[in-house]
Amino acid sequence: MAAHQKINIKHILAFVLFLLSYLIVVTIMPREGRFGYEFQKGRPWMHEDFYAPFDFPVYKTEQELFAEKSKLLKEFKSFYRYDSTIHSQQLERFHADFDLAFDKFINSQNVSKTSRLNYLKKKPKLEKFVADNLNQIYLKGIINQDENAITNSMLKQGLAVVINNVAYDKWFDEVYTVQKAVRLLNAKSADYAKSITLELVELLEMINLNEYIHPNLFYDEVATQKFRNELISNISITKGLVQAGEKIVVKGEVVSSEIYQILESFKKEYDKQLGSKNLFAILFGNMMLIASLYIALFLFLLNFRNEVLNDNRKLLFILMLITASAGVSALVIKTNSFSILVIPLAIVPIFVKTFFDSRLALFVHLITIFLVAFLVPNSFEFVFTNFIAGIVAVIGLSKIYNRSQLFKTVGLVYFSYLALTLSLYLIGDGSLKEVNWFFALWYGINALLLLASYQLVYIIEKFFGFLSDITLIELSDTNLDLLRKLAEVAPGTFQHSLQVANLAESAVQRVGGNPLLVRTGALYHDIGKMANPMFFIENQQGGFNPHENVDSVKSAEIIINHVHEGVKIADKAGLPSQIVDFIKMHHGTSKVKYFYNKELQAENANIDEGKFSYPGPEPQTKETAIVMMADAVEAASRSLKEYSMQSIDQLVERIIDDQLNSGQYSFADITLRDISLIKTIFKKKLQNIYHVRLEYPEVSSR
Repeated sequence: MAAHQKINIKHILAFVLFLLSYLIVVTIMPREGRFGYEFQKGRPWMHEDFYAPFDFPVYKTEQELFAEKSKLLKEFKSFYRYDSTIHSQQLERFHADFDLAFDKFINSQNVSKTSRLNYLKKKPKLEKFVADNLNQIYLKGIINQDENAITNSMLKQGLAVVINNVAYDKWFDEVYTVQKAVRLLNAKSADYAKSITLELVELLEMINLNEYIHPNLFYDEVATQKFRNELISNISITKGLVQAGEKIVVKGEVVSSEIYQILESFKKEYDKQLGSKNLFAILFGNMMLIASLYIALFLFLLNFRNEVLNDNRKLLFILMLITASAGVSALVIKTNSFSILVIPLAIVPIFVKTFFDSRLALFVHLITIFLVAFLVPNSFEFVFTNFIAGIVAVIGLSKIYNRSQLFKTVGLVYFSYLALTLSLYLIGDGSLKEVNWFFALWYGINALLLLASYQLVYIIEKFFGFLSDITLIELSDTNLDLLRKLAEVAPGTFQHSLQVANLAESAVQRVGGNPLLVRTGALYHDIGKMANPMFFIENQQGGFNPHENVDSVKSAEIIINHVHEGVKIADKAGLPSQIVDFIKMHHGTSKVKYFYNKELQAENANIDEGKFSYPGPEPQTKETAIVMMADAVEAASRSLKEYSMQSIDQLVERIIDDQLNSGQYSFADITLRDISLIKTIFKKKLQNIYHVRLEYPEVSSR
């Protein structure tokens, strides 16, 4: 009853997860009607003759708008505010400093009274000349930018100088930088001073004219940005008008670029004017279409991935991926902040492939892009390009633990997008002249986001309790503390685990499954033996066997206890639950036959079989079943008195058949054909391990 109730709760939670995801996606879907005609540039119009049902404007293409915007921005001038106070302040400073410097100059010359009078007469001329030049420089303006920061494009655009809220257009060569003004003022003043008398050059050096050059034109970012935005907003997005009743295209006519733009304009206007009239009908249609996709996902999981449907963590992860992808896409389209092409939808199959398999990854990806296709224009092209990119991502990332493989895969996805998009342009226009190459930039951002998103694998793994191949690679490193301790405390068990890992990995590569998971599980399956290593024959040395000092029940208890101890050690070390399963299941519910038979031979009529049976459970997956087979076969092979093809063959057949007949594989997804193949693989591997040679029949000599 409790188990039945638990199953019902699990199914109810699964239904709730499906329903929540469905309602979220329905909520974010557009409420507008969808245009009822399909058309492509360069292809014939497949519908009846089409006439405009109402007046509508013809919208400009993105390329046309971009060209107009670029032309405006080329002629656009940046705004600089004029500060008149700096001009007057620096002139006043100059006059005051010039008088002081002149007095100091006169006193330092030790000149006669006549010469002093002569200098006094020349002083006003030099002072006026320098002041006039300063005045002219400030009237033209000194900008607060470094000379090297002025680019060729700035020289072509010019600038607008704002004086008393009135803008005056100027060119950059009509104003000064600080460096240019300093050079000009010093050169002119020095030449003029020399023309009067050489001694006055010393006077100029005492003044240091550089100190009176300061910027009085300051870049006004607020005004510049405001005017720039106004210019762009004033660009007309239309270029004509189609009147009601006007013929647009006839059946069989090739959709040219001009007709295509008219049809796109009509589609846009249709969505605005007519598409939102019957909201209830549109909403109902959306709900039905989206429901069909969720039902398809449910049926796929029910028939082919039932383990996902029965595990709410896995189901939540997949539904979150689908919902998040649709939600982010809807947000991008609604805000129109950037192109939908930047959304890295290929991350969906990559994530699913990382934790599940390729088949499920592609199906989930297909469901996702079908949902997003409801939101985007040109749905066919969108689904086609993203589905191919998803296939490339799944196939390319065959070794997800290889970091270089990720970069290669993302590169392949990027170039797939480029090739497919250019192919669609060629089909539509017959050339690449009208290609908006910005799509390459959008896909480049897509690729970078794909690389960045993959770093979430670790967080997802920890949050949902998944196990990726990257983690398995890390756990299978025999230099890790736990495995190194196993090698030190129980060296025989460690060698046994390595052999089991090799046997199991060889088998799973042939019958299907996760080789890394099998290998890692096999390495840890016997870590519980570290608690009492000497009670296991592979660790015994010198002929001493501690089982000789205890009865059969106690011996069986110690042997069985290595499973419990293994689980404790694994939990303390933080090993994933998938690895702990190998510890729990590698003996299933089988008996410790040696001590059970020994107890039988003692003619004990009250044998408690539970004391001689492992707690289980039986292997629940193909991988745990294979490790169970490999563990039993490898351990038993050590007790063979002679190693021959016949003895190994009989050993493998007997052990695996005993496990099969006792129902140890009843809950694992493994077939009799798989078991037969596994037997063959084990026999060949054991023959190689023990160097068994083929026996050739003797040939009589003549």
